[in-house]
Amino acid sequence: MRVGEMIESKFLKKEDVGGERGMLVTIAGVKQANVAMQGADPEMKWTLTFQELDKPMVLNSTNIHMCAKACGSEETDDWAGKKLVLYEDPNVSFGGKLVGGIRVRAPRTQAAPVVPQRKTPMQQLQDMDDDIPL
Repeated sequence: MRVGEMIESKFLKKEDVGGERGMLVTIAGVKQANVAMQGADPEMKWTLTFQELDKPMVLNSTNIHMCAKACGSEETDDWAGKKLVLYEDPNVSFGGKLVGGIRVRAPRTQAAPVVPQRKTPMQQLQDMDDDIPL
């Protein structure tokens, strides 16, 4: 077991999001939460809550901007119900050191399958004419 998995937290940690492949989640809301250690002065930060997860994710400025881009709106009231992918990015730095962290992105969309168009009876006749040797 990894050390990060052994430490309890009331907020999402990078170990909770399924590595670099990530996990698809639905935003339930945006709210402020006290992230200070027990007994310390309150430290309020913005968090995202998700329909699929019990723990909220503390937002940093990078993830706030990425959420706005992925959700297509600067208005956080528009984010509820939108899908995001949470993933572990090993290149996140804190205090000048690479420590890894959670990043967000929009889900990848799959291209719609190409459906062949049906030919009209006239087009079918024209195709038949082209195959007749002279």
